[in-house]
Amino acid sequence: MKPRTLPLVYPTVVFGGLLFVLFAMWYASASQNNVANYLLLFFTLAVFLVSIPHTLLNLNGLEVTVESVKPAFAAKAVVVPMAVVNESRHTRHGCLVTLPGRDEAGELVNEIPGRKAVRVTLRFPATARGEYTLSEVQLHSSYPLGFLAARRRVATSQRYVVYPAPEGDATLPVCGGNALGAQLESLAGEGDDYAGVRAYVPGESQRHIDWKAVARGQPLMTKQFTAEVDDVLRLDFDNVPLSNPEQRLSQLALWVIEAERAGRQYSLRLPSAEIPAASGDAHYHRCLYALALFR
Repeated sequence: MKPRTLPLVYPTVVFGGLLFVLFAMWYASASQNNVANYLLLFFTLAVFLVSIPHTLLNLNGLEVTVESVKPAFAAKAVVVPMAVVNESRHTRHGCLVTLPGRDEAGELVNEIPGRKAVRVTLRFPATARGEYTLSEVQLHSSYPLGFLAARRRVATSQRYVVYPAPEGDATLPVCGGNALGAQLESLAGEGDDYAGVRAYVPGESQRHIDWKAVARGQPLMTKQFTAEVDDVLRLDFDNVPLSNPEQRLSQLALWVIEAERAGRQYSLRLPSAEIPAASGDAHYHRCLYALALFR
């Protein structure tokens, strides 16, 4: 995204030292009436004045493109990949890329050649589950002398999701057991006895699809068998015996991870949503996304 606002220029800590030096040089020149001291004073002041437009122009022609941000778990790091593109012909030096309000998320780009792009990755801790929007990216520069700094804001609307922190008992519930949370449901896997078909759920294995029916022009259907009925997990928010809703969500998130790792089919039931049983990466993220947005 292209910068939409003019850069804000402000003095740095080093600027105070420069003022002290200039005052000392002026005082020595005035008290001693020394021409050489005056020349040195005016030369130093001229160098400072010449550096001001260089500081402003150092952010000119820079474009920031924020790429897709992958979901992260709470208490882990959110990784924000982006590209800083220099659309001008001149090389830019010493550009600091930051996120507002997150001082720990910043990366200094020493040099951006003309007509080139530099990849930047910012990281910051994810504090709480939910869906968020990165409102802006900030560019800073104190090039070339460091007496003044320029800051430019670049608007962005990139969204990212933070999943609940996976915590609790990692042992998956068993049929008839009293483990935390979910019970098993009667959905199909693959076995010896054919039990019919059901609607295909996006993200589940395609080896159970009734391809003959598809060839006849029928919609995608999944074959059901009876031998592995007990292999499907039903993860239910109301069945987790924990009083804190956030702890329930963390426990369900952990079970989703473990069920996917074990290759099990699982469904998720929340008071506001229900996701049919399936497995695979799409189903995995769909369940975690529902947990992240739970209200």
